[in-house]
Amino acid sequence: MDDAPGTRITILRRLAPYLKPVRARIIGSGSAVLGSMACGLAIPLIIQQILDGPVAAKDTGPLPWLVLAIAALGATEAILFYVRRRLISRPSTQVEAAMRADLYQHLQRLPIAFHDRWQSGQLLSRAVSDLSTLRRFIAFAGIFLIVNTLTLVGGLVVLFILSPTLGLITLICTAPLVLISTLYESKYSGLSRRSQDQAGDLATRVEESVLGIRVLKAFGRGPHLAKRFAAEAAELRTTELRKIRVLALLWGAIILLPELGIAAQLLFGARGLVDGSMTVGTLVAGITVATYLRWPTDSIGWLLAETNHAATACERYWEVRDAEVTITDPPDPRPLPADGVGRLRFDGVHFRYPGADHAVLRGVDLDVAPGETVALVGPTGSGKTTLTALVPRLADVTEGRVTVDGVDVREVALAELRTVVAMAFEEPVLFSASVRENVALGADDVTDEDVRVALRIAQAEDFVDKLPWGLDTRIGEQGLSLSGGQRQRLALARAVVGRPQVLVLDDPLSALDVHTEAEVEHALRSVLSGVTALVVAHRPSTVQLADRVALLDGGRIVAVGTHTELLATNPDYRALLSTMDREEVRT
Repeated sequence: MDDAPGTRITILRRLAPYLKPVRARIIGSGSAVLGSMACGLAIPLIIQQILDGPVAAKDTGPLPWLVLAIAALGATEAILFYVRRRLISRPSTQVEAAMRADLYQHLQRLPIAFHDRWQSGQLLSRAVSDLSTLRRFIAFAGIFLIVNTLTLVGGLVVLFILSPTLGLITLICTAPLVLISTLYESKYSGLSRRSQDQAGDLATRVEESVLGIRVLKAFGRGPHLAKRFAAEAAELRTTELRKIRVLALLWGAIILLPELGIAAQLLFGARGLVDGSMTVGTLVAGITVATYLRWPTDSIGWLLAETNHAATACERYWEVRDAEVTITDPPDPRPLPADGVGRLRFDGVHFRYPGADHAVLRGVDLDVAPGETVALVGPTGSGKTTLTALVPRLADVTEGRVTVDGVDVREVALAELRTVVAMAFEEPVLFSASVRENVALGADDVTDEDVRVALRIAQAEDFVDKLPWGLDTRIGEQGLSLSGGQRQRLALARAVVGRPQVLVLDDPLSALDVHTEAEVEHALRSVLSGVTALVVAHRPSTVQLADRVALLDGGRIVAVGTHTELLATNPDYRALLSTMDREEVRT
């Protein structure tokens, strides 16, 4: 990030849309703290009046009123600080919540390719720690940077009015302090960005270790990961210590220069008292004002560092928010036919991943008839999973088109398309929620009966009923409290609960034994009659359950036919099937 103040201001200005709804309370909070600072600056002026008036004249008559005025100003200062806290607490948290909600929604809209590139820990740190930094900036640093600057200017004006000499001394000590603060703040900024990035990497490491705890324990790699974690934690510690050293030098200068200023004021003030050019009240008031300005002066460097810290957090936040959402609803969506039957067709489909040298798919043509189950087979890297991702628009074709009932899927609203097309993945993803919530995924129109029908189709109802609380049983994170077959069947139930017309299965039956797999496939055919199914198959038992088989090789469909036909006529298919047989035996 560019360290120039203008760049930081430009970055922070992007908060304006979130601040606009609450700007009245923010301005009110700033006005309250500015008023409290004004009360603080007024008190030394009354002290001057006391010393040069009643005390010098030895007339105590006006003294009670002047003391009462000081007490009133002090009480007002305290009340205004309380008002500031009350005014700013709600809008700052409101801005944080709104930005976090928008970030989460944006992450849901971003394409799968984005999530493949970004570490989850980096996204988590932006959604949590960076937004907390921005909340603190809005509630405190941003306001006080402005207010303290105005207070410092106002205090210098008061000092020059009291005594040009005292004002000049304070200015001479304050000016280099601001320069030093700016210099050290620029050094702090680079360390701040590095620290935030390292914290994101560390969060990723923790998350991966927790999710992969079974693998780490099974292979005895816990100590290895612990060493890597310790090394990354040590790097973060080193960065934090460098930040502390920068701040320590800054605070040393912040403390020294104002103290020298007060000493100089005492020296010149004492001489003024001796030669009669200055009164006791003026000297005491000047030193009191200078002392009062210690906090506004001392805080400049720290507030600038916090501002830069917030600018870095804001930049990291918008790095994600600015990521392009490439899979969007068309400007004028076309509805799918009301009497649609789920015909799925790939016409000259090409696909190339962003930045890749070669296309994964090169002119795929495939027609899946309504109610037909087609198994998609091919060697590793042939593009099977990529092809299935094009149907629900997890990715978009580079050339050609994918149609459902004759309508290009890119012309259909995403919500409608993903109601008609359902998908289950090779790796079942389950959430820390109840069985019911995992199957329905928050769909309002899914009843308990719909969930039970889906579980019955997926041959999962029996084991779910045996769980401690049935449908209400909460399963652990990623469903790791269940067996692999149970997780796969719940994921399959989720895919069929909405009664889709097109079902895309990316080898979701790999964790099931052959008997259970056949039962699930039979249940799907008997209950969901007329459903079009495209199944990525890695096992011969799955292939034999399909009506037809499409052989994908080199990004093209090279053969289509029944299992028996291809087995008899295609040597590449026989060789692939032989490989599948060996893999299944090992499994």
